[in-house]
Amino acid sequence: MRLCVFIEPQQGAGYDDQLRVARRAEEAGFDGFFRSDHYLKMGSASGLPGPTDSWATLAGLARETSRIRLGTLVSSATFRLPGPLAISVAQVDAMSGGRVELGLGTGWFEAEHTAYGIPFPPRGERFARLTEQLQIVTGLWTTPVGETFSFGGEHYQLVDSPALPKPVQSPHPPVIVGGTGPRRTPRLAARFADELNVGFSTVEVAGARFAAAARSSQELDRAGAGRAPLVCSMAGPVCCGRTDAEVKRRAEAIGRSVDAVRGAGGFAGTPEQVVEQLAAYRAVGASRAYLQVLDLADLDHLDLLAAEVIPAI
Repeated sequence: MRLCVFIEPQQGAGYDDQLRVARRAEEAGFDGFFRSDHYLKMGSASGLPGPTDSWATLAGLARETSRIRLGTLVSSATFRLPGPLAISVAQVDAMSGGRVELGLGTGWFEAEHTAYGIPFPPRGERFARLTEQLQIVTGLWTTPVGETFSFGGEHYQLVDSPALPKPVQSPHPPVIVGGTGPRRTPRLAARFADELNVGFSTVEVAGARFAAAARSSQELDRAGAGRAPLVCSMAGPVCCGRTDAEVKRRAEAIGRSVDAVRGAGGFAGTPEQVVEQLAAYRAVGASRAYLQVLDLADLDHLDLLAAEVIPAI
């Protein structure tokens, strides 16, 4: 199982804060550094100095890191038009030397849309837009150089696009579809994505979503289409410590109890306990885990996870 650091900078983190965590995660040996894509804080956090755009941030990190993979978990399909999104991600992929991954979902947080003047259509339309965005972004990336790409959908229309620039990764950067829906999300991931991410869910729920995606993959015959098996992953908060007191301190630092961290589909306890909790998700099909780190000042937390959890899992 590969482990990634996953942060929520809308809760209160500037670019330098994110750079510091990304560099420490890279030095410590994590597989990836992923960030949420939100424009409004949640809960009682200060949110200062204010939101940072995810792809502008990742462009900067692409030039200031060298090995770690970078991406969003997940960008909202309501935030950007698919053509410009494909351009931005391809550019950041080039800036990173081919280390970028695009997480994409329907969007769910209505308040951030209202706060910044972003349309928030009903859920059914958001799924329809996500479906078309996945088709367009991957279609633009895989159109051979010198040919054009056109698309006639209900929500987006492209005519004779040069489909440039191309990303460094071939056939394109990995695409992650994120969500906990029992039917449409697993089907979308199986059809268009490289990875299905199920966040903040119990082992039972995650396993059921992975199984649904596997059934959809079989129906679509991914192997026959020359596509690799779908990667399954999960995400949840983490509070790890060498002692119960240290675990409790880290949970309190993010305003939660140890039980609340575990109840949010997260990982709390000693390194041995966190490994055991991760192994339960691995047993139902997860090959990648995104550890949501909410106290960005506690870099010792990353060091502990890297020293005692990564080697064991």
